[in-house]
Amino acid sequence: MGKYYAGIDIGSRTIELVIVDETGNIAEHFQRDTGYDPMREVDGLLSQVRYDAIMATGYGRNLFELSFDAQTVTEIKAHARGARATFPAARTVLDIGGQDSKVISLSEAGRVSRFEMNDRCAAGTGKFMEIMAKTLGYSIDNFGHEALAAKQEIAISSMCTVFAESEVTSLIARGEDCREIALGLHGSVVRRVCGMIRRVASAGGGELVFTGGVARNPCIRQLLEKNLDRKVLVAEDPQLMGAYGAALLALESSDQ
Repeated sequence: MGKYYAGIDIGSRTIELVIVDETGNIAEHFQRDTGYDPMREVDGLLSQVRYDAIMATGYGRNLFELSFDAQTVTEIKAHARGARATFPAARTVLDIGGQDSKVISLSEAGRVSRFEMNDRCAAGTGKFMEIMAKTLGYSIDNFGHEALAAKQEIAISSMCTVFAESEVTSLIARGEDCREIALGLHGSVVRRVCGMIRRVASAGGGELVFTGGVARNPCIRQLLEKNLDRKVLVAEDPQLMGAYGAALLALESSDQ
């Protein structure tokens, strides 16, 4: 019987688990909400699978290391590895997660050469998008589609979650179109991350890969391509990239 290697990404909103075989192909993958007790959720997930080695990433990786005595890796390295395995020509990775956003530049060999992270406030993160969608009365799954239906953008002056929520509430009270407000919010997020991308992106060209839950938002993807004038690549399930990268690193670590 062959060996299997697990990667688990314990995020602020969701937990992803990916199992790869000895060739690095995905054998199984799972996802569930992080909940109020992440280690309980993790324990439930791991009880469903067989693996020979595991590596954890995400904001909960240190707690996992204490609870399970296992290896951990930063989100930067995990997302870089997962993105490069999925798109071999990747040179820049944008990851927008629940609590932070990060841009990673890869060398020609696929190693992390530099990165920039915004983790000081919720601006431009999945949490920001979730709060704004709820304020406008949209589900997070439909938020991007509604924004794309707007005829024009209403500019949002603040990126602070608290002030932006207040500004959106005022715009709604004035009778402004919710779709146009939504497009303005998406535009604000994209302009923020585009600044990070321009500062960090590899000078050697290559492909730009978008990972994390926000990568499923079609409006963010379209605005990124428009603002950067380049193709943005997104995996079939971009939320798995961190766990997939961690699983591959567990496999590669076992070979050393």
